[in-house]
Amino acid sequence: MSPVSTFRNLVRVLGHRNYGIYTAGNSVSLIGNWMQRIAVGWATWDLTGSGTWLGVMMFADLAPTLVVAPLAGAVADRWDRMRTMKTIQSLACGLAILLAILFTAGFPNIWLLLAIVTIHGTLFSLGQPTRMVIVSSLVPREDIGAAVAINAITFNLARFIGPAIAGVIIATVGVGWAFAANALTFVAFLVALHHVNEVRSPRRERPTGSLLGSIGPGLRYSVGNPGILAMIVLMIGIGLGARPLVELLPGFADAVFGVGAMGLAILTSSIGAGAIVGGLWLSGRSTTRGLTRISFGGAMGMTAAIFLFVSTADLRVAVPALTFLGFCLVSTAITIQTSIQLAVPDELRGRVLSLYGLFLRGGPAFGALIMGIASDWFGLRISLAAGAVLLALVIAWLLSRRQRVVDALENAPENAAERQSAPGD
Repeated sequence: MSPVSTFRNLVRVLGHRNYGIYTAGNSVSLIGNWMQRIAVGWATWDLTGSGTWLGVMMFADLAPTLVVAPLAGAVADRWDRMRTMKTIQSLACGLAILLAILFTAGFPNIWLLLAIVTIHGTLFSLGQPTRMVIVSSLVPREDIGAAVAINAITFNLARFIGPAIAGVIIATVGVGWAFAANALTFVAFLVALHHVNEVRSPRRERPTGSLLGSIGPGLRYSVGNPGILAMIVLMIGIGLGARPLVELLPGFADAVFGVGAMGLAILTSSIGAGAIVGGLWLSGRSTTRGLTRISFGGAMGMTAAIFLFVSTADLRVAVPALTFLGFCLVSTAITIQTSIQLAVPDELRGRVLSLYGLFLRGGPAFGALIMGIASDWFGLRISLAAGAVLLALVIAWLLSRRQRVVDALENAPENAAERQSAPGD
């Protein structure tokens, strides 16, 4: 689509009242989330100077998904979604306030930080399926793809803005105030959620039986659909082989480039800048056609970007490499999530998307932990290069099954309307 058509499409989708309010509040909250990520990473490196500890801290934030995600998917299909989101955001706001008090009062402790990050990761994992599924309640089906792209744009605008703000705050008044600023963004999101009303709730057959017993159908559907299964395998490859680079950036900023907290903000923001471009590029799409090609192509681009990044100590090369990595990361993430959103019936959507969330966060959790430990033995560069090789092997295997994936995700009967009404690619 042309830039003008893409802009009009964005305005039209944001014109849905509930979705527009939700996106405004979510955008502010995501800026705070990235501020906290930078603050946690910098505080961890400042307290320990260890790549292993960086990996452990990111594992603590991401790994709870492995336990919570299946249950969280069942919750998203059973419980009131807006009420669930408000409760989780309120609890997370309390954790941000606690971190602000601890670090501004001068009582930083790596073990206490680890405990709070673990609790935060558990809350985020519990709410993630609801956060994704609620999009389908705020826009019509034909706008789901664009809404997912807009969510990715806001997430990566936050990745661009949040680290920049956090870098300034940390460098001027200290890391504790970055946590305090994050707490304020939670309040903004809660106010927005309070004004979201008349949420469209599609008629769906609610699960019967126990909460734990309702997990099985979503798992069986995901494994039995060759397209969804392939997307999950791709996410595992990205999570283990490429995504940990983001968590290890504090080590690169200090040990490789020697640029400090402001340099870390630049490196992180460059990923966000590329991701914004990728989100805008995909936001105008209204078809399932070509999503598999974009997913696989984006993953191949990640491997090239990582190899370029680890081969240099020059920011003039590293920043463009990370920008391209961000473009590929978000392009792949949008197409994977859109494919799954459109391929699954609404009554199973929360449980299937919980698996998406599980591997979206669980893969990087293990990847960051493994690469963090490996970096203390072999160095940051060799560890990341090995991850890129792993991702390349996963891509090669998936390419051998490409047609089956396309048939399952793009040529399925329920997607015929999207294919027929789609503009030319």
